[in-house]
Amino acid sequence: MSIKKIITVPDETLKKISVPIEKVGLNEKKLINDLFETMYHSKGIGLAAVQVGILKRILVIDISAKDEKNKPLSFINPKIKKISDETSIYEEGCLSIPDTFIEIERPKICEVEYIDLDGKVQNMKCDGLLSTCLQHEINHLDGKLIIDHLSKLKRDLIIKKISKTKKNPDRIVV
Repeated sequence: MSIKKIITVPDETLKKISVPIEKVGLNEKKLINDLFETMYHSKGIGLAAVQVGILKRILVIDISAKDEKNKPLSFINPKIKKISDETSIYEEGCLSIPDTFIEIERPKICEVEYIDLDGKVQNMKCDGLLSTCLQHEINHLDGKLIIDHLSKLKRDLIIKKISKTKKNPDRIVV
């Protein structure tokens, strides 16, 4: 297992659509392990393969609380099959958009079809934070980011701020 470098905006890779996996093999399982290690190291609760520069429809999630045992979930070729009319609002952050949090309204419940590590098709009904996190990560696989919910002006300001921070790596934010 290895920790991968998470790419951040304005990297154009984040806007690309990820391709489906034909077969779950050793490379996909290694990638999933690397995604978990990278996500835990970065203190995130979800990570899509595209965020480490790999355009495969794979994502990982773990929404367990800090004092709980890890509950890792991996999804290969996830597809949302059904969403609820009822919505919920969470303040979402993103490992590819550092230090940025945006309130986003999404369907409260979603049903997703995906392939598990054994290559079998599974279905899962998700509610609350898991539903939000899954929708956020599937958006990544489709080339969409949380800043796409904002006006062009706000989006450009965030990207400009992050670009400046990249150019000044010794800079400290207190």
